Amino acid sequence: MSELYDIPLNRIDGTAANLGDYRGNVVMIVNVASKCGLTPQYAGLQKLYSENKDAGLVVLGFPANNYAGQEPGTNEEIEEFCSTSYNVDFPMFEKLSTRGDDQHPLYTALTNAIPAATPNPEGQLRATLEKHGLGPKTDQEVMWNFEKFLVNREGKVVRRFAPDVAPDNPLVTEAVAAELAK
Repeated sequence: MSELYDIPLNRIDGTAANLGDYRGNVVMIVNVASKCGLTPQYAGLQKLYSENKDAGLVVLGFPANNYAGQEPGTNEEIEEFCSTSYNVDFPMFEKLSTRGDDQHPLYTALTNAIPAATPNPEGQLRATLEKHGLGPKTDQEVMWNFEKFLVNREGKVVRRFAPDVAPDNPLVTEAVAAELAK
């Protein structure tokens, strides 16, 4: 079984959890933020979850404040924002760090499993971030809010998508459908 399943986590309400709680499902792990230009992706993530949860997809949101302070709120404020602004009902977790010296073990495992994200072929996010001195130091580092990791039913990380690859992009929807069909 997967080492991912054993990494200790906390749900947004503070209760203990781990990815083993979702064993047997296809899981999409996304670092999220409330004050980002990509924040409207919450709607797409919720739609993807709603349309595929009965087939075994679970979307998991992990707030992170690693990117220009775009997730400054408390866990309670984040939960309220997600619920009232985007009707999010997929599982949300406590704020964690996705990069740097305090990177959470979950993100260490995810980025080690797939060291580079599939880019958006039409996207300019990386170039824009680099222009402003905000780009990742390496390809392995999570680039920005809303980077997506797809984990198969056995707990193996199988895909990684750049933040500007939206949840409704065929790159994502086709990868999800392929994993759900297995």
